[in-house]
Amino acid sequence: MPELAEVEFFRKRWHQAASGQRVVRARLHPAARIFRGANPAAIVRALTGAKLVGSEAQAKQMLFRFSGQAWLGVHLGMSGELEVKPAGYVPEKHDHLVLDTKGHALVFTDPRMFGRVQFHEGKAAPPWWTRIAPPILSKDFTVAGVAAFLRRRARAPIKAVLLMQERFPGVGNWMADEILWRAALHPKRPAGSLTPAEVRTLWRESRRVCRLALDTIAGKGELLPADLNKNIPRTWLFRHRWRKGGRCPITGGALSHAEIGGRTTCWSPMRQKL
Repeated sequence: MPELAEVEFFRKRWHQAASGQRVVRARLHPAARIFRGANPAAIVRALTGAKLVGSEAQAKQMLFRFSGQAWLGVHLGMSGELEVKPAGYVPEKHDHLVLDTKGHALVFTDPRMFGRVQFHEGKAAPPWWTRIAPPILSKDFTVAGVAAFLRRRARAPIKAVLLMQERFPGVGNWMADEILWRAALHPKRPAGSLTPAEVRTLWRESRRVCRLALDTIAGKGELLPADLNKNIPRTWLFRHRWRKGGRCPITGGALSHAEIGGRTTCWSPMRQKL
């Protein structure tokens, strides 16, 4: 599932292609599961003739603002992707939403339909957007807030806690492994066992990994993380975590893998001691 930086990458893809452009036609599959809870007819009515006036990314979600007080939310799920196609594009089987402008077609394609499209009309941002937890890079993501969250989930492994979107929005599997590796914390450590110094380190490395990911992945324009592997520094765990015989960039020791918190996890035993 796309994480913070990948989501920002896709947001920029649509925004850069169509900001200020008017939607001349909206095409969709009204029965597609991605529209659960939304009104496809209302989306077509409101977006046809509307201009894209702004966009944001938070956690694993995107919000596109259109003139006429129309708000379109997108969650990519496991297999969704936002694409930009030439004008006159003919939708394919898995293209469930296509917004045509004069110069481009904005396409939401999702073969497995685990993604979701949400829609809202009104002056204020929709509740499903404002309820998202404060971004990790915001001033509202505090050491005290992280410490309190860990205490409430004291027995859970720290890897599982890092994947909880109500406190660590946008963090997914690879980012959680990267954060714990940089913080020298074993992924099986109970969340309540961290010392105050370790909590502060976790807070700092969470922010650092988010910033590095945004700068390195979301900032590369046309390439996705899989294509960026050669451009991501070898000092990241990311570059070694799935490589056969992969070794820790810091200690040189072999990396370990196991399922922790329901997700396949990578760590460096020599650095992240249990």
